[in-house]
Amino acid sequence: MDYDGLAYKVEPMQASDVQEVVAIERLSFSRPWPMGAYRYEIRHNPRAHYFVVRRQEEGAAQREEPRRGLLARFRSTDQRLPIVGYGGFWCSAREVHISTIAVHPRLRRKGIGQLILIAMIEKARSSGADHMTLEVRASNLVAQSLYRKYDFQVVGRKRRYYSDSGEDAVVMAAQDIDRSPYSIHLQELRNRLIERLKRSKDDVKQGDGYEELSQKPRSGQKIGG
Repeated sequence: MDYDGLAYKVEPMQASDVQEVVAIERLSFSRPWPMGAYRYEIRHNPRAHYFVVRRQEEGAAQREEPRRGLLARFRSTDQRLPIVGYGGFWCSAREVHISTIAVHPRLRRKGIGQLILIAMIEKARSSGADHMTLEVRASNLVAQSLYRKYDFQVVGRKRRYYSDSGEDAVVMAAQDIDRSPYSIHLQELRNRLIERLKRSKDDVKQGDGYEELSQKPRSGQKIGG
């Protein structure tokens, strides 16, 4: 994907990103992962793939080398802008399981979650996976609607899966992601998202809460996931 004209880009998560990631995690989930868990996943789990989304500077896309898909080449730490979202999955044989996905609360409903999801789907496809699975809270209808848009369907339910509240988890799966019909569907969704992000770029310039994220991450109050 060409990032020219977009305010955000996706890149692989680095160990140096973990502090910012956990700050968003604490604002998004009632039982957040500790920093050590992410560091272990990045450094020692060959089946784990994690990504972050950042704002990118005006014209940054033209300065990067061309690259296929939604995974942009990462830049040095001192040049990188704050993280606004992240996601990750585990890959086993031809199955990919999405383990986490979150966007900073001030920047939700702006297409950033879809940007992460597309990046993960593309990586799963390039890794040889033919289906993807995930769990989502039964009450989280917004997330379920997003996943259905990308052809995830309900395939099961895990009773009292979430230990903080005893809430059920809905199990969803997208099948045949390696087949041509899904490729066409994904390309259509990708194109729509690009147009949406380009249209909303001026809103980002005018300020949407992003500036506050430029401050050094602090431990956030735990809220419901």
